[in-house]
Amino acid sequence: MPVTDPIADMLTRIRNAVRIKNDEVRVRSSQIVVSIAETLKKEGFIKDFEVVKGTLTPVQNDLNIRLKYGRGGEPAITRIDRISKPGRRIYRKKADLKSVLRGLGILVLSTPKGVLSDREAREANVGGEVLCQVE
Repeated sequence: MPVTDPIADMLTRIRNAVRIKNDEVRVRSSQIVVSIAETLKKEGFIKDFEVVKGTLTPVQNDLNIRLKYGRGGEPAITRIDRISKPGRRIYRKKADLKSVLRGLGILVLSTPKGVLSDREAREANVGGEVLCQVE
């Protein structure tokens, strides 16, 4: 079944998997979903991810994301929210990119230089569409 918003679907599946403390979650793969997963891995919110063959639809690949937990079982991702939605896009200039939770969280942005975290976007001196916020 086609998904109208693959980013929201990915974030909801991660949120649900963290709630029930699953080690892995499988989401539909697309270029933007893989880019967001790369950013989450670089920033230390997930352990790893891999593109695997889809089980229900062999034409569509899936993304298997391994979630990260601390020693006491506390999840690395405590909150993950979609900011820019298909009906209402949210853009930020470089000057408007503030740190999330004093640097403990990130914003994931789609910029002309690719999908970046807010830290990387400030270093690259670019702004863009705010896809999601991760804490």
